[in-house]
Amino acid sequence: MATFNERLKSLRKERNLTQEEVGQQINVSRYAVLLYEKGTSCPEMKGLIGLADYFNVSIDYLVGRTDKPEVNR
Repeated sequence: MATFNERLKSLRKERNLTQEEVGQQINVSRYAVLLYEKGTSCPEMKGLIGLADYFNVSIDYLVGRTDKPEVNR
């Protein structure tokens, strides 16, 4: 299964978004998103929830615990 940084980068690229655009959605800098994608930093819980909501995927999918992106709400 993919890791968080791989998933994030893949989701961002699939939607043709910049790191800046993703960062704006969760109120972090482009540089923070770059570090997430490099695997040298991870978002706090609020950012993780924001990313999952923004990409409409489950947190388990985002962090690589499952390959099923469905959100159970």
